[in-house]
Amino acid sequence: MFGFKYAKFDPNTYVIVHKNGRVSKEGVGLSFFYFAPSTSIVAIPKSSNDLPFIFEEMTNDYQAIRVQGQITYTIEDPHKLAAILDYSVDARGVYKKSDHEKLGQRIINEAQTTTTSFVHTLSLKESLRSAAEIGKIIEQGLGESQSLAMMGIKVLGVNILGIKGTPEMTRALETETRELLQKEADRAIYERRNFAVEQERVIKESELSTQIAVEEKKKQIAEKKMELKVLNAENDKKLREMKVEEDISVEEMRSGLLAKKEENDRKEADIEGYVIQQKLEPYKNLDWKLLMALNGNSDSSTHIAMAFRELAENAENIQNLNITPDLLNTVMQQQSNR
Repeated sequence: MFGFKYAKFDPNTYVIVHKNGRVSKEGVGLSFFYFAPSTSIVAIPKSSNDLPFIFEEMTNDYQAIRVQGQITYTIEDPHKLAAILDYSVDARGVYKKSDHEKLGQRIINEAQTTTTSFVHTLSLKESLRSAAEIGKIIEQGLGESQSLAMMGIKVLGVNILGIKGTPEMTRALETETRELLQKEADRAIYERRNFAVEQERVIKESELSTQIAVEEKKKQIAEKKMELKVLNAENDKKLREMKVEEDISVEEMRSGLLAKKEENDRKEADIEGYVIQQKLEPYKNLDWKLLMALNGNSDSSTHIAMAFRELAENAENIQNLNITPDLLNTVMQQQSNR
């Protein structure tokens, strides 16, 4: 009403109120009434801002790369920035000019300027692997920048999100890398096969060594068996020799015993013969008939037998002899009764 308006700002905005060409009030988070025709308001954000950037550079091998990242900064001295750029706002809090957009571009330009000389010393492959170094160089260059210091800007950090080459070179590098990886894979396959062959050779050598050791053991066992056979044959021979010697000794002993027995039997027979001879010596000159009579065991058959004997002895003197059956029957009955 009548040109008076009310303005309110958040605590992260530094406000400078100019009235009639002089600063009437300033600070963060202000709220106030003002007369619009004679008052201008400058609103500068104090909070940290994230500024994304993308720019291209050329490597020393004339290959284009694209650097993408983010710069985090804050406005440390609002007065310096307000003196260089127009941050005035209208009654609705909208910036009257686009100078706030120029700030971001100026910071990006400073970042690219500090990067150019470093990237020009790198090859394409080296630059693609130098994100951390480029981030440090940008942060250091922005911290030492005189233009940013004049605007009261303080850089809090720089993050490089990626460095990429052109699609053609990216595909070429991917192909080269793929070939290298394929070579590494082929080398790994070759080494694995070579290792497998080596292990197979070691296994075969081990099997052959084991077989040789087994054959050697078999040979040793056969030699031991042969030695045992020879030893057993020698022992058998010795046993046979001992048995033969024992048999000879037994036979000799038996022969000695038999000879001794024979000698003893002969002596005994000689003794018995001598005894019998001595017993029969008194009867040697006696007639057998007398001996028969002295024996006292004669019977009728004996007398008949003696009679027949005498007849036989004097057969040449007998002219006629009659023997009756009764006599023979009597002799036969006596013999059958015995």
